[in-house]
Amino acid sequence: MQYLEGRKYVVQGIFLAIALLYMTRLFFMQVLDGTYKLAADRNTLQRLVQIPYRGLIYDRKNQLLVQNTPVYDIMVVPREVKQLDSLALCELLQIPLENLRASLVAAKKYSRTKPSPVLQNLTTPDLAAIQDRLSDFSGFYPRTRMARAYRTPNMAHALGYVGAITPAFLEKPKYAKYQPGENIGISGLEAFYESTLMGRRGVQYKMVNVRGIEKGAFRGGEFDTLSVAGQDLHLSVDSELQAYGEKLLAGRRGSIVALDPKTGEVLAFVSAPHYNPNLLTGKGSGNRYMALLNDPNQPLFDRPIMATYPPGSVFKLVNELVALQLGVVTPNTSFECNWKLVRCTHRHEPPVNVNIAIKQSCNPYFYQVMQAAVLRKQSPNKYEDARIGLGQWQKMVKSFGLGERLGVDMAQEKRGLIPSPEYYDKRKGYHKWRYRTVYSLSIGQGEIGITGLQMANLMATIANRGWYYTPHFVRGIGNGGPLPQFRVKHYTAVDTTLFKYIIPGMRDVVDGRGGTAEFASLAQYGIAVAGKTGTVQNPHGEDHATFAAFAPAEDPKIAIAVFIENAGFGGISAAPAAGLMIEKYLRGKVAPHRKRWEDWVMFGDFTKRRH
Repeated sequence: MQYLEGRKYVVQGIFLAIALLYMTRLFFMQVLDGTYKLAADRNTLQRLVQIPYRGLIYDRKNQLLVQNTPVYDIMVVPREVKQLDSLALCELLQIPLENLRASLVAAKKYSRTKPSPVLQNLTTPDLAAIQDRLSDFSGFYPRTRMARAYRTPNMAHALGYVGAITPAFLEKPKYAKYQPGENIGISGLEAFYESTLMGRRGVQYKMVNVRGIEKGAFRGGEFDTLSVAGQDLHLSVDSELQAYGEKLLAGRRGSIVALDPKTGEVLAFVSAPHYNPNLLTGKGSGNRYMALLNDPNQPLFDRPIMATYPPGSVFKLVNELVALQLGVVTPNTSFECNWKLVRCTHRHEPPVNVNIAIKQSCNPYFYQVMQAAVLRKQSPNKYEDARIGLGQWQKMVKSFGLGERLGVDMAQEKRGLIPSPEYYDKRKGYHKWRYRTVYSLSIGQGEIGITGLQMANLMATIANRGWYYTPHFVRGIGNGGPLPQFRVKHYTAVDTTLFKYIIPGMRDVVDGRGGTAEFASLAQYGIAVAGKTGTVQNPHGEDHATFAAFAPAEDPKIAIAVFIENAGFGGISAAPAAGLMIEKYLRGKVAPHRKRWEDWVMFGDFTKRRH
């Protein structure tokens, strides 16, 4: 019996060993990192990662902006390289010997058994010219993938671009599924929506001969998985308006941001100078990128979300609303235009109410408005009183989406700055500063800084009488809508009933007699524009110009902010640019007799004309 019992265990052990061997073999075939050596003959099987089609990108009117086009990369598997004739391969690929050597070093460092790129972005004719001879070099073979092709020369800063994933990215767990040579979104929407656009990879196991020629699927494809294409993005950007804005600012430095105030959707996003997004695709894109990077005009700099400026007189609207909320002024409060407090922009009628003060952009008036908001006798110590009041002021101002990232669907958005009491404590010392130290904030100057996107959003907030949706570019993903965070209303700390008191003054800025933005008027077409000009002091040269507005004033469909660097007074440069953009969007065209304003914005010498 003991003999039979022992024999039973021997038989069971044999079956167990066979089962373990089979399972090990199956596991080896499915997941082992060999990816190319899954059969007994280590040169007969390839594991091919199937890169899915990247999602397409469409504009507001469903016009295709970004598509995919086939390109070819020459890959190398270091372990398969035998007796390499480096000079002959360099001659075939038309690359320097040092480039080949660097590629081989990088490939070996990454993996001896996984493919790495040697030469990328070849066209079909490029590949056809070398494919036959390439088979003479063991370990080197072509790989097909889809690259980005842009059907528009505009919108480069919003769309962003894709590029080959770097070794630094590959080391991060987040990008574990990527392989050397694959593309990844580097900036703009391509980067923000990378996980949406990339889709899901598939895997195919192919039988190949020693020359790398496919001989069919391994075991009928039973271990293969299908790739899933990325989802398409449907943007809110109006391509015609975008192109027109880029045309207006060609040759300038600055930005234009236009929003639909009712939805927070971005209608136009102009960063000047701009560049053609196709420059960063295809063969030689690396060299073209370096040329853009080294351009002294900084065309790669995304001004609407990265450049921060003092807002100038546009900020007076915020200070008025804060003071109204605190109850320290009323719409009929009168302050003297006292130049001893701060110099005014020009001589004008007495600012006996807020409408006239906004229309004439009276600096002394808004000096006293903010003074009333900050110094409210909350402490007998004048320094502490200013400190307490400024802290409360800052909190209310930041509720307008200023001094913080709005959360737009783009990376690299800057916060800007709404200075706090702690900020001045650090710079001046605790109880070493008072209102006179910070009064420049009352007219949007000094330490304050906001982005073009934030200013456009401020206009959307005023247009909505106190609330906004977070600005966003993508109104639809696949067959769905935008991301959930873009459907949440944000309210300011100012009661919605108070916004109506600043609208008449804003309308007078544009259409009132003696207003500072008459060049933005569209009254001849029955369109009321509400806006505010600004001149931003610049210690390094000519002042910057700004103008922010929304229209139609009674039922806003567009909110816009224009910054033009070194353009002087906002009323003669930024205002006409905004007026043209509003006309283009609301009427679908710019009247022929207003073409002269196009020439002025594009080619005029703003520094030789003063209001």
